[in-house]
Amino acid sequence: MSSIAIGRLLRANTSGCVIGCQVSPLEAPVFGQMVRIPLEDGSQIYGLVHEIHIDDDGLVRQLVSATNLSEEVIEDNRKNRNMPVEMSVVFIGWQQGITISQTRPPRPPLSLDKIFPCELDEVATFCASGRFGYFRALLRNIELPAADLLTAHLRQVLQTSAAGQIESALREVIALLKDDYPQLMDVLSAVSEVTV
Repeated sequence: MSSIAIGRLLRANTSGCVIGCQVSPLEAPVFGQMVRIPLEDGSQIYGLVHEIHIDDDGLVRQLVSATNLSEEVIEDNRKNRNMPVEMSVVFIGWQQGITISQTRPPRPPLSLDKIFPCELDEVATFCASGRFGYFRALLRNIELPAADLLTAHLRQVLQTSAAGQIESALREVIALLKDDYPQLMDVLSAVSEVTV
């Protein structure tokens, strides 16, 4: 398991959370990346990054209009900025002991809890623990870019030992969207970008 936290929780509910972190090109999470939040009771919550938001502040507004902006000033602003990069995470499951559930967690994490990126073996273990039941929540949430989020997530799954489960994942998508042909075609079109 990765021991390097990528951020801390700003706010949460049982369906997702918003985390804040500093800008770091090497450790910055990417859209669709699976993350985990360890809780005080030893359980963990798993989620997918579905939005990355960078707000401006007064200094950035001034710097944008400056001529001859030096690299040192840009680097200083990125490392020492007052406004964190905010990432929205949708919860896809939780773990208590060795049992993993691909459903909403029973309670949200607390403010300032640390968030960690999932290693590939953690992604594989999570995917192997069920039948992609969390796709239901992703596909039915109209606020999520479901097709793109599933595509990004499946790209990560393909890098793991669970890559053989992609066919099962696609069968689950088809079963969930069999009565919604336009969304099914949208998701399958996006997922076709993932090379198997």
